[in-house]
Amino acid sequence: MVFKVSKVPTTPFDGQKPGTSGLRKKVKVFIQPHYLQNFVQSTFNALTPEKVRGATLVVSGDVVILKDAIQIIIKMSAANGVRRVWVGQNGLLSTPAVSAVIRERVGVDGSKATGAFILTASHNPGGPHEDFGIKYNMENGGPAPEAITDEMFENTKTITEYLIAEDLPNVDISAIGVTSIGGPEGQFDVEVFDSASDYVKLMKSIFDFELIRKLLSSPKFTFCYDALHGVAGAYANRIFVEELGAQESSLLNCIPKEDFGGGHPDPNLTYAKELVARMGLGKSNSEVDPPEFGAAADGDADRNMILGKSFFVTPSDSVAIIAANAVDAIPYFSSGLKGVARSMPTSAALDVVAKHLNLKFFEVPTGWKFFGNLMDAGLCSICGEESFGTGSDHIREKDGIWAVLAWLSILAYKNKENLGGDKLVTVEDIVRKHWATYGRHYYTRYDYENVDAGAAKDLMAYLVKMQSSLNEINIIVKGARSDVSNVVNADEFEYKDPVDGSVSKHQGIRFLFEDGSRLVFRLSGTGSEGATIRLYIEQYEKDPSKTGRDSQEALAPLVEVALKLSKMQEFTGRSAPTVIT
Repeated sequence: MVFKVSKVPTTPFDGQKPGTSGLRKKVKVFIQPHYLQNFVQSTFNALTPEKVRGATLVVSGDVVILKDAIQIIIKMSAANGVRRVWVGQNGLLSTPAVSAVIRERVGVDGSKATGAFILTASHNPGGPHEDFGIKYNMENGGPAPEAITDEMFENTKTITEYLIAEDLPNVDISAIGVTSIGGPEGQFDVEVFDSASDYVKLMKSIFDFELIRKLLSSPKFTFCYDALHGVAGAYANRIFVEELGAQESSLLNCIPKEDFGGGHPDPNLTYAKELVARMGLGKSNSEVDPPEFGAAADGDADRNMILGKSFFVTPSDSVAIIAANAVDAIPYFSSGLKGVARSMPTSAALDVVAKHLNLKFFEVPTGWKFFGNLMDAGLCSICGEESFGTGSDHIREKDGIWAVLAWLSILAYKNKENLGGDKLVTVEDIVRKHWATYGRHYYTRYDYENVDAGAAKDLMAYLVKMQSSLNEINIIVKGARSDVSNVVNADEFEYKDPVDGSVSKHQGIRFLFEDGSRLVFRLSGTGSEGATIRLYIEQYEKDPSKTGRDSQEALAPLVEVALKLSKMQEFTGRSAPTVIT
């Protein structure tokens, strides 16, 4: 058969503006007639012709609730002149694996992908009554830059028709193989391929799997990995069990489910309840000895949480510790690091490592595309953000399994002469030694989720207005807590990209204290309803005798100041945050 191209009339929808992680809405929004199609066509229209006509695109995602979405995008790709579409088996590819496939995979005919539609609810709840999302990644494997997403959004406001090959039969995405169909401009192929092979191959080129395997085979080392029923489960067995020899019983919630098992696939101490309890960090004490190492992933496997036995590693500390040990412990970095970077709200733990190791250092807005620019320019090797995202220049997305393998590599390196000894070097040992060397950044994040959007904007406007008078700010600070330092600078973070010169404004409201402490307020756009206010609280302590305090206890004075300064309860009606990290 030869498929025909149909031009389907449509009208614009409101609010189809993609954020840093794409377009995220409730499923009930996406299933409106033409809604998904409008966004896909607006994306094609925003790309240059050579990125579409004759191109190879990847179309996959996490445990996608809207199975029809993949078929719709395949049919629209065909109609828009795309030459071939690659789909992970069963439509499954983690976000980092998509980036790896774009950058590394070569088709049997020598083809390379120039972009991807990724279908994911990220770290948000999934299922028929929850979230769905779509984003576009470019030929470098990273998220579309702002110039493209802005044009996509403008296109959604004026779109009048979309192209689709309606008579193209649905492709069986459960079976590996190639389906070829004739079209007006020639052959169109859909190749379904193994979701894990390319990614596993890349991981084996980065890490010393044999050294990690020796660690995991030690009777003294126990391990637990929780995929929270997200797409990471499609990789966990292949990597941790088949390649590294871990026991299958060490995998938790590793069967991908469309609704993530009814849970919230966000790897933090609040939502990864089962892992947290198993690792000895739950509210009730378990009689079972916790594993030495635990980790969790989010829905699309780009985020990670790292835990030791009854010990939580903050994401800010995690990226700093990986950077401090990478050259020795990870073969990929054996020749040295090009530089390191963190998002602005992330603690300054990485800054101290960069200064100590004489590395280039960058502070960027929240959004992985900013790291991607630095990496494409050869300026950055390792980066991270406080929202449980860590990664390196092997791809252009954060990578949860990469971070787990990085920690296992550090543990394996520290214990390589010690596997037969009495006691292994633990996660907690590594973190406490790091604090003794570099100091400790006490850090916490308060998330106020699904706040009335108007109230959230009013709170942020109030904080901006307040910043005009440091004297007034410090009167409020001292009125709340006389033992807290004065604020010496207050601003809205602005970033000028050193690579392309672009300027990003209004990236977060900062209050910087005389002793190096920080308060940061940001509005987050990754949810589908209401607004999320994120409050970041940080205090630096370099006295080794004072780095062992409980984090919430150490930060209590700053928390009190932050709530008083922002009038959080007055604006939002909330007496407590939804999540404390």
